[in-house]
Amino acid sequence: MNFHELLKKYSPFFKQHKLSLILAGFGLMFFVYGLIVLFNSSSSSEDIVFESQSEAESLKNQNKEIFADIEGGVVKPGVYSLPLQARIQDLLVSAGGLSAEADRSWVAKNLNLAAKLTDGVKIYIPMAGEALGTSTTNVETINGININTASEQELDSLSGIGLVTAQKIIDNRPYSSIDDLLEKKVVTQKVFEKIKARITIY
Repeated sequence: MNFHELLKKYSPFFKQHKLSLILAGFGLMFFVYGLIVLFNSSSSSEDIVFESQSEAESLKNQNKEIFADIEGGVVKPGVYSLPLQARIQDLLVSAGGLSAEADRSWVAKNLNLAAKLTDGVKIYIPMAGEALGTSTTNVETINGININTASEQELDSLSGIGLVTAQKIIDNRPYSSIDDLLEKKVVTQKVFEKIKARITIY
């Protein structure tokens, strides 16, 4: 049966139910359109929720603060609140920069200004001519070598620490705990066990 025969056979039916068929056709069109709109709306809502969560997390991190103490050769020593991602350079700027009496040579050799700050850290900037070797030795007798302020030579005196590792310790400052040496992968567990009784962060 060809197309013309089919058309002739069902023509009376189409004529009789013409309005119903047109309405059914429109109904089907609206149904398909509704599905498309619903799908797009659902996808957009997920994107908005995802973006909102990311923005909220970003704002939350931006609003977080840490506190850091800087003493010694700075213009305005004291405790400062800084953003979570702040660096030592930011703390130094907040403190008004180095004072005229600060040991700039020590800062250049021992302080990594690009290192991130950790909450509660204390940084001491020695004065020019300050006998760090003597004072640090005296402090070591009581507390241990301060890994936040010790010089390369002082760190080299620790068992298992050579000049290369001493420089790694300096580059990864500051430390909020001696365990940071392990977390930052500065020393191995074996070396850490050798030196942990002789080091401090204060």
